[in-house]
Amino acid sequence: MLFYDGYAATVSEPVPEGVIRVNNSKYVKKLTAAQIESIGNVLQMKVTIKAACDNYDRIAYAGLALVKKNTTYSDADAKHLEIGRFITPFMNKNKKPDEVPYLFSINNVASILKDATINSDYDLYFELSVFGVPYAANKEIAGCAGRNDTFFGTVDLISTNSGVTATTPAVILEPMSFNQNINNYDNTDVAGKTVKSITVNLATAVKSAKLYLITSNHGANSGGEEYNRRDHFIYFDNVQKLTYKPGGKSCEPYRPVNTQGNGIYGPTPKTTAQWASFSNWCPGDAIPIRVIDLGDLTAGSHTFKIEVPDAVFKDKQGYIPLSVYLQGEK
Repeated sequence: MLFYDGYAATVSEPVPEGVIRVNNSKYVKKLTAAQIESIGNVLQMKVTIKAACDNYDRIAYAGLALVKKNTTYSDADAKHLEIGRFITPFMNKNKKPDEVPYLFSINNVASILKDATINSDYDLYFELSVFGVPYAANKEIAGCAGRNDTFFGTVDLISTNSGVTATTPAVILEPMSFNQNINNYDNTDVAGKTVKSITVNLATAVKSAKLYLITSNHGANSGGEEYNRRDHFIYFDNVQKLTYKPGGKSCEPYRPVNTQGNGIYGPTPKTTAQWASFSNWCPGDAIPIRVIDLGDLTAGSHTFKIEVPDAVFKDKQGYIPLSVYLQGEK
């Protein structure tokens, strides 16, 4: 699929058969019964992004949309799960390499796709979203003057069976937050603090419950959140379940795909310690999916909470996109 300026009116260019253009930055495609039947219990998702006329690093994601059975796709009415987030590199389409692959292990999604009750209630769509803009490339990249296309993107599902033939338990699935931007100034439980609580009501008890959590820190202004690594604290029913600080690894392995000069990489390599001093993520890399074991849960109300107490959001800029869902067994 070819993506276009995320701020512009939706284009009317043709799309591949079966693909729905939700807007310039998002496409969806329904999985057929035959495709679902072919999926085993080991599942990987490969997303490939190819350069067009956006030469900046952008946030993008792949997701799963659950749409009421036998109804027309409606983005507003669907239940959405973010199942993979990534950052595009700074890419000049005239230089090689001009594409980058992202690979996600999503065995838990195979269980969702194969669940009989979910399939009887919903049609299942994969979605790919890449919000880009061409304005800098229009001026800086040869061949991009006057164009409004940004990136090419494809999604491939790669599946096998592990050889385990035991019956898969029925799935309980509770979407909780889908790409909700939290911060400390206009989307927080407490003004001036970065804290967000989400309550989920379970109709029945859930066995082997897990949270699937994706966050990344953004804010490119001077002193912005993407240049400051912060401790994140995750609670469930007021019990701390996880502490993590995004980043901390070298971004040098992704230098080859960052073919457009930029202020993050600079002209010379950095040490791992230098990267760890500021980098929350790498242009050209996937954002981690954090899996949090909750054990067995009783029916009733439960509360998830995330806190990032040191986040500043200088000049009231920046955000942390929060996606989290609960999955378990009956």
